[in-house]
Amino acid sequence: MSSKKFILASILFLAGSVLALQETPAQQDSLAVQQTNRSTVSVIRVEGTIGPTVTQYITRSIRESSENRDEALIIELDTPGGLLTSTQEIVQELLGTDHPTVVYVSPRGANAGSAGTFITLAAHIAAMAPATNIGAASPVSMGGGEMDTVAQNKIFNYSESFIQSIAEERDRNAEWARSAVRDGASITSDEALEMNVIDIMAEDIDDLVSQLHGMEVDGKVLNTETATIRSIDENLAEQFFSFILRPEVMLILTMVAIYGIIGEVTNPGAIVPGVSGVIALILLLYGVAAMPINLAGFLLIGLAIILFVAEAFTPTFGILLSGGAVAFFLGALMLFQDLPDEMQISIYWLVPATLLTVAFFAWIVTYGVKSLFNPPRSGLESTIGKTVEVVDAIRPGQEGRVFFDGEYWTARSDKEIKEGNFCEIIEFEGLKVYVKPSHTSIEEKSDKAEKV
Repeated sequence: MSSKKFILASILFLAGSVLALQETPAQQDSLAVQQTNRSTVSVIRVEGTIGPTVTQYITRSIRESSENRDEALIIELDTPGGLLTSTQEIVQELLGTDHPTVVYVSPRGANAGSAGTFITLAAHIAAMAPATNIGAASPVSMGGGEMDTVAQNKIFNYSESFIQSIAEERDRNAEWARSAVRDGASITSDEALEMNVIDIMAEDIDDLVSQLHGMEVDGKVLNTETATIRSIDENLAEQFFSFILRPEVMLILTMVAIYGIIGEVTNPGAIVPGVSGVIALILLLYGVAAMPINLAGFLLIGLAIILFVAEAFTPTFGILLSGGAVAFFLGALMLFQDLPDEMQISIYWLVPATLLTVAFFAWIVTYGVKSLFNPPRSGLESTIGKTVEVVDAIRPGQEGRVFFDGEYWTARSDKEIKEGNFCEIIEFEGLKVYVKPSHTSIEEKSDKAEKV
């Protein structure tokens, strides 16, 4: 009886399984639709000063996020400021795209200072983490360097109108935005939310994505409730050029370019110094084109090189070398003075670089440049000017022979030189040597040899 119950239960189980399988295709289609419609959000991280490579990174990320059909692109931001030109380009990208963008100042303790204020206000949605700050957007901290009164007024007026237009475009507090430029005003995340400077205050990315759900951006309602968060990292080129554009790296490239090219000139055929110097020079020119480098700094460095080389030929007992050291130090110091304070080079880099450069020119260049003007010490050129013996008489228009270094050479001369006399080598032409009479005779040569 128990066997019959077991068989009956098995039949009922199989029947239920068949019914379940009949419903599965519809469920699978529904699941497939859900997976297809599942939303995504891309996140990038921007830290440090705003420069050309950051501009490229943000521009590429907006394009990739749009092509991926993300619900939004979130830019995690923590910056003390940066270049005004790069900031303008980023703001233009943020204001010009239809793709939803979110600037999120994080983590706790982060700052959207100076250029970061412009970028945050330009996003479709502005957000901050607790215990963060925004503001202090004065052009002095953005551009670096000293400005006269007229230039300063122009920059301030432009920056005020620029940040006001950004705030009005995004429906944010334009009056505070102007004060951030005019007075260097800075506020916390709580104050920013209360004053309509930002839209959201979120603990972390997950909290931010959760709060974005249902918000409307240019007529599009964001669906981020179950969104998958993906990261867009800097590519190799962006990482490399971001490294190249650091002031201390550009100073090293300047030194390598100088050392390499001078080293190749003083030691032709070494190849490695020359190739290294040219590569460093090309990378340096790229940095100069991308960054607002001070021209006076380059001129002073050029003057320093001239003084260093002049020291090799002028017995000034180190005066020109000292002048070159001062010119190099001031030039390297001025080279980056138009950059923001955060991007200017440290004195701890300038002093060792100056001392190393002085040592290089005092040792290598002094001996290397002088060696270019020393007489040859090997090969046929080293015998020019030497006195050799005539073994077959030489007459004008007729060839004779001379003997030196264990070899007989066909010789020509404009004057007659008798056999056994001595002549002086002038030059070589193929297998012939041109000579001129020497006042040294065989007897004089023998007397000198006996005295020795």
